[in-house]
Amino acid sequence: MPRQIRAAVCHKHGDPLLIETLTLRDPGPQEVEVTLDAVAICHSDISYMEGAWGGALPAVYGHEAAGRVARCGPGVTACKPGDRVIVTLIRSCGQCPSCASAQPNYCNGNTPEAPVLTTAGGGPVTKAMNCGAFAEAVVVDISQIAPIGDTIPAEVACLLACGVPTGLGAAINTARVKPGDKVVVIGAGGVGLNCIQGARIAGAVRIVAMDLEEKKLADALEFGATDTLSARTETPWKALSDLLGGSLADHVFVSVGAIPAFEAALRLLAPRGTLYAVGMPHTGATTPYEPVMIAATGQGIRGSKMGEVVLKRDIPWMVDLYSQGRLKLDELVSGRWTLDQINDAIADTNTGQARRNVILF
Repeated sequence: MPRQIRAAVCHKHGDPLLIETLTLRDPGPQEVEVTLDAVAICHSDISYMEGAWGGALPAVYGHEAAGRVARCGPGVTACKPGDRVIVTLIRSCGQCPSCASAQPNYCNGNTPEAPVLTTAGGGPVTKAMNCGAFAEAVVVDISQIAPIGDTIPAEVACLLACGVPTGLGAAINTARVKPGDKVVVIGAGGVGLNCIQGARIAGAVRIVAMDLEEKKLADALEFGATDTLSARTETPWKALSDLLGGSLADHVFVSVGAIPAFEAALRLLAPRGTLYAVGMPHTGATTPYEPVMIAATGQGIRGSKMGEVVLKRDIPWMVDLYSQGRLKLDELVSGRWTLDQINDAIADTNTGQARRNVILF
């Protein structure tokens, strides 16, 4: 039977979300219904709500969630009701070249799904980012969940659905940071702190955090940065060279969507170094660069979507690292809120001071 759930609905870009009762349809073939225990607020959700990347309205955002499987649709054998899982935006077909190459984030073989959410009057509501997790429950494809076991708290497990793998995976999966490498992370927010953790776990010898805020630079040291550098520095490449004894960075991760960060990043690279675009600027934002310098120095620019995570492979590994005390998750949670407080939680996130705010059901 379809289920009635409470959800935070966006009717107009830039307006506060409204808490409404929606109808959640039954799970179909290869789908699961998950009752949520927690969902974190990601800056990508806020960008969508503000209209940065468009999208049909009304919509329910939220894509960084954890909960328990409530029902399984026809053909589902990989989980059962009661299993604890994370819910992510990564929906993959398992058949296309990207999926066959262990890159499900870049899947291009998905087919449209039947509408999942409807209003009391029967009107469709967009399940944004394949999830619609600012709600009490979701229906998602089986490819979008990963098991987390019974010990990790939901309020930190939900971070494994986006913020943690995006940063950690950028360093380990995309950049393949190795022992002895020198790393710069621009932006020490939720994603940047996890880039730092990833570089630490991978064995980077120097990890330099850059941010505008002194508090965030202090946070970066707590998560494994060896050095900090104010993003207000007029010539950060000179300051970096002084820090690193005359050399520059093998890897520079831009974890924020600010164009000035991308403009400065290339000048921080050593020859043959690579810039990784992890943060996502608004559609239409651009930055100039000199191709001749990239050619002359052998440098590169790469994107990293969701840390190129493979859910079934990487999430159990991250849960294990957390259980060993080698991956900081509890420290990432800045505030705990109810669904009715979601607009306050979003406003708090917009101050730029929160690591991650979490909605608890």
